Amino acid sequence: MTAADSISKMRVVIIGGTKFIGPHVVRQFVDQGHQVVVYHRGQTEASLPEDVKHIHSQSASIPIVSFADALLVERCEVVIHMIAMGEVDARATVEAFRTRAQRLVVLSSGDVYLAYGRFTRSEPGPPLNGLLREDSPLRSVFYPYRKKAASKEDWTYCYEKILVEQIVCSDSELPTTVLRLPKVYGPGGNADLKTAYSFRNHPDWRWTHGYVENVAAAIVLAAMHPKAIGRIYNVGEQYTPTIAERLASLPDHADIPSGDQSNFDFRQNMAYDTNRIREELGYTEPVSYEEGLRRTMGSEPNAINV
Repeated sequence: MTAADSISKMRVVIIGGTKFIGPHVVRQFVDQGHQVVVYHRGQTEASLPEDVKHIHSQSASIPIVSFADALLVERCEVVIHMIAMGEVDARATVEAFRTRAQRLVVLSSGDVYLAYGRFTRSEPGPPLNGLLREDSPLRSVFYPYRKKAASKEDWTYCYEKILVEQIVCSDSELPTTVLRLPKVYGPGGNADLKTAYSFRNHPDWRWTHGYVENVAAAIVLAAMHPKAIGRIYNVGEQYTPTIAERLASLPDHADIPSGDQSNFDFRQNMAYDTNRIREELGYTEPVSYEEGLRRTMGSEPNAINV
């Protein structure tokens, strides 16, 4: 079953959607003939198809705790929340769309896993072996970036994807799908692949990545496929190479600094098992790993040895 076969043409509301991953999601929905509404502040106007409807509101600032009336006046088949950050905005989303949408798709992160806590040394205990599956244990220490927040008003202060997942998945009236994203790269974001180069001193470490168009394709597929309702999926490359394997296929950029990595435990890999979305929804990457690297690095084909 393809995404196009799984559901009729829809009205899709995308919360966020103008930066990095979002425009790819928007274009893929439009290419399949769906009506797309993007809710954002209007401070970033991405190059999107002309028939995409924009609803601008200052209430679209992170965290989004209220929604403009213009967004809620019409019902929709799917809401995709690209930027849900914590408890308050997750509750606001469920309250706003419980009776206005048929389903909700929320983007989460691999930082929910206990392995991330072990990697950042915020959770005691030995490294966890094996790939991270959707049923792998989650962190018990919340708010992983609070110490970096400039103030309580900074969105990083209340950032907690575990709470987002718990809230949206616990509402019986709004069917939900959660996607745990990898480290995403592509033109416009992590385009220098610093997330590979800066860890060159830890050649055996693994961190699952995903090319931006492939991640967008997973989001669109999950939003349209009936089997995705009520499910959580890891998203990312099928095989997570070591840092050494990744760098072997990239140009030499020794000028990218490593930075302070003393607080990380590199015995703990952050590598996902992404088989569930492949087996249940038939997901495959539309862009090959090699082509994704070429598009990201802006190189001629011969510049990347893959």
